[in-house]
Amino acid sequence: MQIRILCTGRIKESFYRDAAAEYVKRLGRYAKISITEVQDEKTPDGASDAEREKILRTEGSRLLRLIRDDDYVIALAIQGKAWDSVGFASHMSELMQRGRGSLVFVIGGSLGLSDEVLRRASEQLSFSAFTFPHQLMRVILCEQIYRAMRIINGEPYHK
Repeated sequence: MQIRILCTGRIKESFYRDAAAEYVKRLGRYAKISITEVQDEKTPDGASDAEREKILRTEGSRLLRLIRDDDYVIALAIQGKAWDSVGFASHMSELMQRGRGSLVFVIGGSLGLSDEVLRRASEQLSFSAFTFPHQLMRVILCEQIYRAMRIINGEPYHK
């Protein structure tokens, strides 16, 4: 199974980059995983609703170009379904057994994800009602995918 993570924006801080890279390296023994970044748009201070919507649509179209018809897309969104680690592992195992396309996780930028991306998603996933910076969310997602793979393979994990 190929797992792809699509992200809006680059990580500027080396500690976030290093942490995400470490989990990607660890995940290599379980699955083929890749992270692809699309350019984010600058949001001016005091942006109007119309400006914010235009930014979301622009970023969303960049993400949608990278998604294939047979991909199973999981959009990270506050309003999505929340899992515990064991439940998430079980869900991922079921998705991987279906074996069609890639499993694609999508992380939005500072404004979130466009309605078009959310409609294309097969499901929405929430890690918390809190809002996290998208750079940190990438690390959290990679860690949880790694934890899920350890659970799926019957390996120890921290509870």
